[in-house]
Amino acid sequence: MRVDLFDFDLPADRIALRPARPRDSARLLAVTTRDMSDRGVRDLPALLRAGDCLVFNDTRVVPAQLEGRRGRARIGATLHKRQGARAWRAFVRNGRRLAEGDRVDFADGVCATATRREVDGSWLLTFAGEEPVEALLARAGRMPLPPYIASRRAVDAADADDYQTMFASRPGAVAAPTASLHFTPALMAALAEAGIGHEVLTLHVGAGTFLPVKAEDTTDHAMHAEWGRIDAATAARLDAVRARGGRLIAAGTTSLRLLESAAREDGTIAPFEGDTEIFIIPGHRFRAVDGLVTNFHLPRSTLFMLVAALMGLDRMKAAYAHAIENGYRFYSYGDASLLIP
Repeated sequence: MRVDLFDFDLPADRIALRPARPRDSARLLAVTTRDMSDRGVRDLPALLRAGDCLVFNDTRVVPAQLEGRRGRARIGATLHKRQGARAWRAFVRNGRRLAEGDRVDFADGVCATATRREVDGSWLLTFAGEEPVEALLARAGRMPLPPYIASRRAVDAADADDYQTMFASRPGAVAAPTASLHFTPALMAALAEAGIGHEVLTLHVGAGTFLPVKAEDTTDHAMHAEWGRIDAATAARLDAVRARGGRLIAAGTTSLRLLESAAREDGTIAPFEGDTEIFIIPGHRFRAVDGLVTNFHLPRSTLFMLVAALMGLDRMKAAYAHAIENGYRFYSYGDASLLIP
């Protein structure tokens, strides 16, 4: 499909630079194939059905942005995918100043070797020492806010909490599963009281989720890979929800992408562990999910293509036009939508 079909105009003042406080006070646009209504995230217990199950991503964002030097050259690194116990692939600013084998010195005694340049232009960085890499990043790194926020304000101490979900327990992501940022213990209690369950899986979101689609046609776009896991017990419980007549509602596109990656032809969920490069565009046959809670996405992005696949391109363009006209806040710290095809 032509990528320009997924373009739309978004005023800059619609981009949220801070989250709603409290988190579950964000607005929510409820969209079906027949109608749409302006609601709030706190309305989810009334908008879903008893027996439904929300599926969350329990990945935890690591402080994946590093500033350092190779000699006199300033080097910036954004980690985007773990490649082993001590190695991460990274997008490197000023990477032309690196050669294989060079040492990069970051803050607080943290250093890494530029081990190999990858075919996509990123570098494999291997961290020195014996401390866990997570400890090194906690010392020397900062939160990797999306570029459309970081370009407009500095990362600060509030982001360390704001950019983590209440489910975050497994470190490895360099971007948050942002739909889940809206959920609070109080909202989860209200959902449980309404008979709506929840499950968690893990998909370590990579910085590639923010890469623009530069191709003119979707067939020419190379999708980034992300590591995910659904264990056998979780897969069985998800299957049981549907067997009882409940619906699986993905909380975020990351959960949806992993569920669809793990789905068998009959719609049941297989245990899954490994990389997924699934690229969902209109024409995709959804097998695992019955709905989606998600934020509002960038024009021409793979995530806007995903929601267009779920609901129809014309429907999503109408929904986004409504959201823009009615002052909804967009992107990672913005408002939410509930999409039920």
